[in-house]
Parts: sequence; structure tokens; C-alpha cells
Amino acid sequence: MHYFSLQGNDDSTVFFDRYFGEGMSSIWSEEHSSLQLDRSSKKTELAFYARARRTKSAEKMFYIPAQRVMSLRDGMTRSFSEYRAGDPFVLRDFSHKLHGIVQNEFGFDKEVFPRVQRLASALRQPVEEHIFGNFKLRTDDSKFQGRLVLSNGSDGSSLPYLVWSAGQREFVPLLLGLYWLLPASRVALRDEIRWVVIEEPEMGLHPNGIGAVMCLILELRSRGYRVCVSTHSPHVLDIVWALRFLQEHKGRPADVLKLVGLRSDNKTQKLAIDVLKSSLRTYYFSRSGPVHDISTLDPGSENIDESGWGGLTEFSSRVGDVVAEVAGRESADSS
Repeated sequence: MHYFSLQGNDDSTVFFDRYFGEGMSSIWSEEHSSLQLDRSSKKTELAFYARARRTKSAEKMFYIPAQRVMSLRDGMTRSFSEYRAGDPFVLRDFSHKLHGIVQNEFGFDKEVFPRVQRLASALRQPVEEHIFGNFKLRTDDSKFQGRLVLSNGSDGSSLPYLVWSAGQREFVPLLLGLYWLLPASRVALRDEIRWVVIEEPEMGLHPNGIGAVMCLILELRSRGYRVCVSTHSPHVLDIVWALRFLQEHKGRPADVLKLVGLRSDNKTQKLAIDVLKSSLRTYYFSRSGPVHDISTLDPGSENIDESGWGGLTEFSSRVGDVVAEVAGRESADSS
């Protein structure tokens, strides 16, 4: 790791603490942990990837971390060097890219969202309706510091960062990351990036807002990126389960668009066609033990990990069971 003078070595402890943040080395055990890539049976030592390289290779993965809200401070983007040495590299690198796009591509006193040439209008519409409402995201330097604010287009008033909703604070860094990945030019992909990892895109959002974000994630897939999403949201898996159902039962592009709430045009038609052709896989990371492939997401499966969607539907099921039990008891008592 030779980025901003960070030096790598063969020590997996140092790698995890630098890449994911101080104290994260405990997630790796030299005795019990191993890497297995590309579905091959061959396992590789982590030290092989942590080792410094003499030749510089192109970055192929863009990581949007769960701590992305930290990339904005009072609405101002932060460069790599503004963080402590023990802060996660994935956050520092992500934040630095956002800082660059705001400083170099947008400038100040400019509209950031909605923005012409950034995202198709059909993709912007759900975001406007379910996340920003009647407000626009823009840069502002009226307080002698460049910052992001929400602007009310009707009267020109602005809302600073600290009064945004939790969902807006979580979503704006994600939006800027998607702007970086989805360039306005005719080029579909950014640089050499092929993989996009997004941690918990649902944070702070209403289910309709989660649906809007999932539309943007499907756009990443349509552009040609391979996308990996971690989630605690059953709403995300609702969409994945329904898309797999459409794939297996001859669903049409119009069905996909109706499912995710997108209007039909040339852009969204292509998105829907690409989604129906995509491979959708779901894995459950248990608190202890191996990772389970639960891709079928079958509610009737005898495997509780699969039928319970990795525990995401467990609470709702328990609520339903208790309500049914009480209702049945009341019915029995009344008769």
C-alpha cells in the first residue's frame, strides 16, 4: 500500500488496521482464516496481497464504506490528510475522491443535485421525491467556507448540514461516490474500476428512499460494474428476491421498472434488460461459522438461514407468530 506515503508490509495485522481501521486486525486469524478467490479451490495467504509491489497496478475496486457520513464535516468534504493515521484507509480514500469531485468538477455556488448530465432524469426522479423532497443540493460559499447545503428553490433559503435528516447526511456522500463512478461523458466506467463495494446503502432512509438508491445500484450494474452490497435491510433483499423471481419466471423489462418505480424510457429499458441478464447472488455472514449461500431466498426452505434471509425477517416473523397466537387465544376464549 503506497498511497499518500503509507507503506505496506507482509503483516496481516498492519494491513487490517490500516485498511479497515485501528483495531480491525482482530477479524483475521492466521490459524483459522484464509482467502479463496475466483471460486477456485486454491487458498492464498493474506500476506501475498498485503505485500508491497514494485510495479504499480491500476486500482480495480471502488469502496463506499459504512462510515461515509464522516467524509463530510459540517457539509465540507475532507481530504485524505485530514484524518488520523488509524482511521480506515477505505474511508480516507473515499473521502479524498469526494473532495476532488466537489472541488474540481462542481466548484462553488453550483447545483450538485439535480444536475444536468449527471444521472438520467428517470433515475433522478425517485431521489428527488423520496430523499430530497423539494430541496436541491448545492455548493455554497456565503459563509466564507465552501460547503454543501440543501437549498429551497422556492424562496432561496438554505439548510446547513447539521439540520439535514439522518438519511440525507448518509445519502449525500453515497451520491457523490456514484457521481464519481458514473461520469458524465460517454465513457461508461471510471478509469480501470471494475468492482464496486457499497456498505449498508439503506442507512437512515425510508423504504421508498432505499428503493431509489437500489435504482442507482442497478445503474452501476447496467454500466458494467460488478457490485457487492452489504446490508441489514429486508427491503434490499425484497428487491433482490423479486428480481430473481422475474428472471426465473420470464419477467419482462416493464415488470422490472414497475418493481423499482422507474418510468420507461430508452435508458431505463436498457437498465431493466441488463438486470434480467445479471447474476444475483446472496450470502449470509453468520456471527460464527462459515458463510452461507442463500441466493434462492426461498421463504419455504427448511434451512432457517435461507428462509429467514439471514435473520432479516426473524423479527417480523416473531411479531406475526405472537399476534396470531394472541388472536387465536382470544377467539378460543370468546367461543
